[in-house]
Amino acid sequence: MFSATAIGIDLGTANILVYTKEKGIIINEPSVVALDAKTRNILAVGNEAKAMLGKAPDSIDVIRPLKDGVIADFDVTRELLTIIMQRAAKQLGSAFRKPNVMVCTPSGATTVERRAIHDAVKQGGAKTVHLIEETVAAAIGADLPISEPVASVIVDIGGGTTEVGIISFGGVVSSNTVKVAGDRMDEDIIHYVRKKYNVLIGEQTAENIKKEIGYAPVPHEAEYMDIRGRDILTGLPKTINLSSHETQEALKESLSAILECIRATLENCPAELSGDMVDQGVVISGGGALLKGMQEWLSKEISVPVHIAPHPLESVAIGTGLSLGMIKQLEKMSR
Repeated sequence: MFSATAIGIDLGTANILVYTKEKGIIINEPSVVALDAKTRNILAVGNEAKAMLGKAPDSIDVIRPLKDGVIADFDVTRELLTIIMQRAAKQLGSAFRKPNVMVCTPSGATTVERRAIHDAVKQGGAKTVHLIEETVAAAIGADLPISEPVASVIVDIGGGTTEVGIISFGGVVSSNTVKVAGDRMDEDIIHYVRKKYNVLIGEQTAENIKKEIGYAPVPHEAEYMDIRGRDILTGLPKTINLSSHETQEALKESLSAILECIRATLENCPAELSGDMVDQGVVISGGGALLKGMQEWLSKEISVPVHIAPHPLESVAIGTGLSLGMIKQLEKMSR
């Protein structure tokens, strides 16, 4: 069945990753598209388009066609996927034929949203398309024993959504999704700086702040970063000095929402599997797993060991790719 090329796609709000068994991750690009404002023709995608965010003239629209883990603009997503497939073909060379594709969907996605993802990938040039829940893909990519009768708990903190899943015997026992993740954290930082300093900063700057001095609510020695933005009162450029304690304050609300989602999922877990969690712990993946102090803070809040996936940013993509080899097994278990 899988004599054609098999690829896994992590269709994320922040990044699109493509995985093949032979070469591993062959594409890792931001899910950003630059369009001509009049003709709607695509001018750039990925890193090239992301560099234009907040800097493009009125004649160019820079958009994210995926919002909260699902497709917000079908036509642009389809064209983006076509370009991504072409780039994958170049990377794989002559071995590339119309591929069989496994693509992840958020656990809370509706039938209509799943259909949109399926159709966009199919029209992007796939031979066959299979869908897998994001939590299952992340668990496979994080090397968790999902087919065994033990609780594998995965928390995937992506760009648009945080997915929490408890998996046993290859199926999802309990899962929850909250539309709070990396993008919301960036917004929190933008709002905090605006409210406290009357300074307007862009998405890229907010993301850099989060990566450099963003902290979960844990005690730490203050770190500082110079931030450049526009003074709202004068309209002139202004530089401020932001501390990691301030970013900690800015991120508190979003992190509380993520914690509530984890707690709600764990509360719905059967008692037998709850015992496994004390031994196995919880695995976190996605970009949010890299927030400083995240592992320590979560472990303290939920009173079980918390581990970071081996490749947190790539877990879902690796899982989608590897799951193509175990598709019959997964279908059998989900019945």
